[in-house]
Parts: sequence; C-alpha cells; structure tokens
Amino acid sequence: MTIRPSLGTALTAGHRPLAERLIANLVDNALCYNTAPGWVEVETRADHGCAVLTVSNPGPLVAPDTVERLFQPFQRHGTARTARPDGLGLGLSIVQAIATAHDATVTATPRAEGGLTITVTFPPARGITGRHRDHR
Repeated sequence: MTIRPSLGTALTAGHRPLAERLIANLVDNALCYNTAPGWVEVETRADHGCAVLTVSNPGPLVAPDTVERLFQPFQRHGTARTARPDGLGLGLSIVQAIATAHDATVTATPRAEGGLTITVTFPPARGITGRHRDHR
C-alpha cells in the first residue's frame, strides 16, 4: 500500500481532536476499502481562504446514486458490511457529523475506475495568522 501525501498549508479553526478524528476516519476508510496493490492520496490545500482536505483511493465501483447512503450510520458499500467483521459502518457518518459541526462541506465522488474521492472544505477561519492557535 502506498500513501501519496500532498500536504500544503491549509489553516482552519475548530476542535482539534474532532478534526483529527475526521482525518483519521477518511484515511482509515481509504485504506480498508482499497484494491491491491493499493494507494491512498491525501491532499491539503488552501482555496479562496478555505482549508481543503481531499482523500482518494482505488476500490470497488461505487454507483453515484449510492454515495449519499455511505454517510448514513451503519451503512457500508455492497456486501462489505457482512463480509468484514471489523467496523460498524460509522466512519463516514462521523466524518459528516464533524464536518457539520465545523460548518464544513463534504463531497464524495465515485472514481470511474473504482473507489472514491472525498473532499472536505472548511470555511475561511477568521483571525488565523499562521501561528499556532489554541483550539477549543
């Protein structure tokens, strides 16, 4: 498995432990729902004052009309829910809840070759100057 980081500066404000959980859940899902030999791309960047996180991976084909269901609690793609004993199908619903708590948006786009690209866009953070800031 290859991790492909592209980490640009992307400052935001919020609850640090929750933001870390959001990132961990996205990366964990990308690792778990992957196809061999496998890779995960993680990108952070700033876009018009917004912090943007994108996580992509190859994996099973996901029909566009099923993507939103993956963000509902206890939902998993295909037969993975019964075939994989680890996890409860809560990862992406937790991502959605944390994003909502931070006024961020989450978009998921199926990749034509299989897998997903998930992007979280945090709103512009007022008062951040690039120095460490205490987060709630």
